[in-house]
Amino acid sequence: MSLVSSRRTDTPPHLGDPGLLAALAAASAAVARLDAATALHPLLPALLHRTRLEAARRQAAADGHLIDPWHLAAALEGLPLRAMRDSERIMDAGAIQDAARLALDYHGWLAAPDEDAEEAVRVALAGLEGQRPYAVPLLDAAWGAWYWLERGGTRPPLRAALVRRWGRAGLLRAPLPITGAAALGPDQPWEPALWIPTTLRAIAAEAGTALDLLIEMERRWLAARTAVAAGRRSTSRAPAAVDLLAAVPLVSATTLAAALAMSVKAACAILDEFVRLEVAVEVTHRHSRRLFGLAGLVPLRQAAAPPRRPLPGRGRGRPREVPAVVEVPPEVLPPASLPGAGPLERRAFDYADLEAAMQAVDAAIRKVRAGLARGAGSGPAEDEGAG
Repeated sequence: MSLVSSRRTDTPPHLGDPGLLAALAAASAAVARLDAATALHPLLPALLHRTRLEAARRQAAADGHLIDPWHLAAALEGLPLRAMRDSERIMDAGAIQDAARLALDYHGWLAAPDEDAEEAVRVALAGLEGQRPYAVPLLDAAWGAWYWLERGGTRPPLRAALVRRWGRAGLLRAPLPITGAAALGPDQPWEPALWIPTTLRAIAAEAGTALDLLIEMERRWLAARTAVAAGRRSTSRAPAAVDLLAAVPLVSATTLAAALAMSVKAACAILDEFVRLEVAVEVTHRHSRRLFGLAGLVPLRQAAAPPRRPLPGRGRGRPREVPAVVEVPPEVLPPASLPGAGPLERRAFDYADLEAAMQAVDAAIRKVRAGLARGAGSGPAEDEGAG
């Protein structure tokens, strides 16, 4: 994949350009709003988990590997992915697996780089910090990113380095994966005077999307927590299950049981109760490895293969392929007046299990990533440079 190139120069764009200043102002405001909202927020671990998965998917898409977010969620749960129903379905399924593998490799760069990756990130970070022509952190980082890529640096360590750069510059106290990935998509300009404002606009869009997600997560989480809290013992695992549902796009009883140290049978009972309370929605309707999502934050279309059920009167053998029509329950919306939680309301809930649950889910992601790599017969995917 190559970017659209015009005349290239190693001179940073002039700061007086109106388009550059407008993009800088928008990015600065969006990042500041996100930082103010996330600082000390109890749902920050859950937000980090969701945004890292989405950032990895977005980065893979910018590098030419498209994967539906719900295909990625299904891959994390080990379900068979839905392939396109045409003559190329096997090839399409392979492409989906390849994209999922790359996205999870990118997730590793953001969440838990190995020793070699960590060294590469440090090198990229040093490169960013060595380029400060404006003494304005967002502008300097955008210019430093262009300079790194122009000289043959690769994308994954650069993106992880940008996340760390925001922290060192005091722009974001939490390691939120704001990297401006869309600026490296196809048909983007590569002349610095055009690419840097494009990057700043992409950063503003990512920060705005993350803030919108946090607000929606809190609204849905508060409604779900309130719905499951009544009449329960203090030792109930239901509140922790709500926290996990807020953090992950889709979850199975197996994953919930592992994350919360309970039996699969107990996890099934909790999820089925959540469906009855309209706190959660089941999206797959399978006999096994059923997937659930928090109401309002789940996909409204099928992300995994529908269950294979025998047809009356049909004998053994390969059945004729007929596109399955699977009904998905409608999204359950909270009252329009439902507010977000304030600091005092948040203190009323116990978050002790959330961090442990997130660690369990991160471990599951590492396991899936390793399995996908073994299935491909190779290690982490290589990334291309900017040219």
